Amino acid sequence: MKTISEELLNAINYDLRSFQIISSNFIVFKSLSCSSTQVQTKEAFSNKWGEVDYESIDFKKSQDHQRRWYLDLYGFNSEMDLKDYLTGLEYVLDAGAGACGKAAWFAHLSPKTKIIAVDISDSLHAAAEYYKSIKNLYFIQCDISNLKFFEDSLFDYISCDQVIHHTSNPYNVFSELIRVLKQNHDISVYVYRKKAIPRELLDDYFRDYCTNLTHEELSSLSEQLTELGRSLSECEKEFNFPNIPLLGIEGGKSTVQRFVYWNFIKCFWNPSLGYKNSKLCNYDWYSPSQAYRYSKKEFKEWITQHKLEELYFHAENACYSGRFKKNSF
Repeated sequence: MKTISEELLNAINYDLRSFQIISSNFIVFKSLSCSSTQVQTKEAFSNKWGEVDYESIDFKKSQDHQRRWYLDLYGFNSEMDLKDYLTGLEYVLDAGAGACGKAAWFAHLSPKTKIIAVDISDSLHAAAEYYKSIKNLYFIQCDISNLKFFEDSLFDYISCDQVIHHTSNPYNVFSELIRVLKQNHDISVYVYRKKAIPRELLDDYFRDYCTNLTHEELSSLSEQLTELGRSLSECEKEFNFPNIPLLGIEGGKSTVQRFVYWNFIKCFWNPSLGYKNSKLCNYDWYSPSQAYRYSKKEFKEWITQHKLEELYFHAENACYSGRFKKNSF
């Protein structure tokens, strides 16, 4: 009979019969009842992460990029700053861990901290196998909107990076994450930022349209958009364009590719990340049926309504993110 590690068992306050035990560090919560759009989103990300080759140069490039960006998104001055922050914490939750590269990073930085990676997608099967030698890293496949097997105020730090907007009800998911966060501890969270009106209209149209496409069709679309982004990037000269408030287009100076990207259609291309990572970025945008976007005011209302203290706030064209403290009252 398969058993789970004592460390993972201690984190769960629930009947073990509700879980399928895959290995000592990996369990699946059997109650995965979801809306049809959440099921489609789960399948989309299972397909996306299913293409990951953990030993490839592409994956290593992606992880290097994501680590540097994570520090910027959540106000850590350096990797050492993050290491110092994590050291001494007992439980850390990576909510929506995907391929679990960041969860493994956290575990490496703070070997005595128990890192629990949760995700709805089937990506955890490959991740749990690849990272099985990391003894302080544990995996639970579940919907992050339903963490009822965790007691209140369990986690010393929660990271929900680039994922909450892909859930059925992001605000309710945020509330659930705050429930399992300890008093006087922090949550880091990222949401998509609303773009110019032409881009928003096209995104919404394509999101509905793409729900009826197969993985192969979506993959082909992603390749075409990647090629478009690469072609537009060949025109390196920047140009000045006017402010058009009624369309939500903020005037400034940009290359053609960046202007089209932010205001009309997502056609991601980053030569330093390479073709495959750029394609996955485009796939990530158009394949899931759930991808909510927010204004700064809308996102900050979450923080106010949950009575959190803003420790750090970050804004860029792609997103809003920040680190917030759950104060005791």
